[in-house]
Amino acid sequence: MIIDIDENSGFCWGVVRTVEIAEKTLEENHNGNVYILGEIIHNPNEVQRLEQLGLKTINHEHLRDLKGENVKVLIRAHGEPPSTYQKAKELGIELVDATCPLVTALQNRVRKFYTEGYQIVILGKPHHPEIIGLRGVCNDECVVIQSEEDVLEKVDFSRKTIFLSQTTMSREKFNRIRELLESKVKELHSFENYKEQLVVKDTLCRAVVGREDNLRKFARAHDVVIFVAGRNSSNGKNLFGICCEANPNSYFIEEIAEIRPEWFSGVQKVGITGATSTPRWYMEEVKKAIEHIASN
Repeated sequence: MIIDIDENSGFCWGVVRTVEIAEKTLEENHNGNVYILGEIIHNPNEVQRLEQLGLKTINHEHLRDLKGENVKVLIRAHGEPPSTYQKAKELGIELVDATCPLVTALQNRVRKFYTEGYQIVILGKPHHPEIIGLRGVCNDECVVIQSEEDVLEKVDFSRKTIFLSQTTMSREKFNRIRELLESKVKELHSFENYKEQLVVKDTLCRAVVGREDNLRKFARAHDVVIFVAGRNSSNGKNLFGICCEANPNSYFIEEIAEIRPEWFSGVQKVGITGATSTPRWYMEEVKKAIEHIASN
């Protein structure tokens, strides 16, 4: 049996940056008072590794408990709304901002168009941490959509509108929504000025979108594909869907214990891949586990 790990899988540069900031902060603070607001990434194995190094995961309610302590609190790659920074300032808590630069740029765009009076329409999941941060920079005065039905029900086509996206959504869905928005706006406005009424900014992460075509090729080149990701990973869900379209013999696992020997019966080529939040070291562990199954 040949077992390959997808060379295009694993951490994107934004996640690498965030993890490196966390590791550096832990090295510089030996007193152990290093916290992070929410899981650093949607991968329980990497979260556990960093917790073993001393990183403590907390939620917003815990911030008040840290008042007066000599602590550092990390902002993860997804970013935070302005209210979090204000609360930390009031409590005298030092923040270490590890927000992905792409997310920071997206927040700045939303803020700019909001102040200019645009209707903000964002493709994304309403309660995803990245979207919560975006809602915060526009006083929660935005329209978060997930489908064509949402567009028809929630968007005011008579208003000047900007359409953007959570960075980890699929390009296919983004393009479908854009086409629908354009068609509805054109119905109300002349061809000459509809572009003034609708501004579209492609804010999808190239590291995510760029993997889609590579993933399809990788999935088709193997008899069975093991997709490794945290179950809460938005990016993981999107990429796994693409993987299944290319190869129906694809299986999603979060933990090695979920692997089933019967998946590999009569199989010659196995591919291992994952989300942008899946650590390479864990995919190597998955490979060892499959090798053990194959040898027995």
